[in-house]
Amino acid sequence: MILSYMIKRAVLTMIKLYQATLSFDHGIPRMFFPGGYCKFQPTCSDYAYIAIEKHGVIRGSLKGIWRVMRCNPFSHGGHDPVDDH
Repeated sequence: MILSYMIKRAVLTMIKLYQATLSFDHGIPRMFFPGGYCKFQPTCSDYAYIAIEKHGVIRGSLKGIWRVMRCNPFSHGGHDPVDDH
């Protein structure tokens, strides 16, 4: 139980670190995309963070990966909250 909590916190911290540094919507590169870059709301990194908080590292990560895979030129984007399933 303690180990899974520590792993979850480590993964969530890595997402926050990514957002603060490399993310086009949250980090330093944001200055090049003032209107935002992600076509989804919440952004893919926010979605992954929420999914991991709600569903745990494995299931949440799979949901995050699926979201990133849906982000392609043929996708319309839009509001896409993390579901409870």
